[in-house]
Amino acid sequence: MSTMASTASSPGILSTIIRSSVGKKVLVAVTGFISFGYVVGHMAGNLQIFAGPERINAYAEALHELGPLLWLIRLFLLSAFVIHIWLASLLKLEDMAARPVNYARKATVKASLASRTMIITGLTVLAFVVYHILHFTVPVADPELSRYISEGNRDVYSMIIAGFSLAVVSGIYIVAVALLCFHLSHGVRSMFQSLGLNSSRCDRPLGIIAWAFAIVIFLGFSAVPV
Repeated sequence: MSTMASTASSPGILSTIIRSSVGKKVLVAVTGFISFGYVVGHMAGNLQIFAGPERINAYAEALHELGPLLWLIRLFLLSAFVIHIWLASLLKLEDMAARPVNYARKATVKASLASRTMIITGLTVLAFVVYHILHFTVPVADPELSRYISEGNRDVYSMIIAGFSLAVVSGIYIVAVALLCFHLSHGVRSMFQSLGLNSSRCDRPLGIIAWAFAIVIFLGFSAVPV
C-alpha cells in the first residue's frame, strides 16, 4: 500500500524536468529548435509568391487539403512557441532571484543586448504571431481578406497583396520580423549551448552563424511586404 501511495504521489517525468533548471533549458532549446524550423519553412513558403500566383496558390491549396491535420500542426507549433516563452521567462526570473545585487552591473556589461532582451522580444513576437493568425489565417483583423480565401476561391496571392497594401501593416510586419531575428541572433547560439553542443572554441563561429541565419530570415520575410 505504501509503495502504491509513494508511486501515486511521486512527480511525473515532465514535472521533474520542468522543476529542474537544466530540464527547463533543454526544453527551451528543443521548443526553440521546433519554432526555428517552422520559421524557415514558413519563409520558404512565403517566398513562393515571387514565382507567381499559380505557385503560391497551389502551395496554399496543398496545405488546405491537409484539413484538420493542418490545424493540429498549427496548434502544436503555437504550443511549442508558448512553452518556449514560458520556460525561458521562468529561467530568467530564477536567474534574477539567484544573482547577487552587487553583481548585477558586471553581468549586464558582459551580456549582449540580444541576450538581455530575449524575454521582451519573445513576448513581442508571440503577440505578433497572434495578430498574424488573426490577419491572414483567420481574417478577423481585416475581414475584407476573407473574400480571397472563401470556398472555391482561394486566391492567396491576391490576399497577400491586399494585406500588405497598407504601409502601417507592412511596417508592423517588418518591425516584428526584425525583433524575431534579433531574438534568433542569440537564441540559436543558446540552443546549442543548452544541448551541450557548444564550447569556448566554437562560441564565436556559432555567433556568426546565428547572425547570418537571422539576416537571411529577415531579408526573406521582409522581401514580401517590401
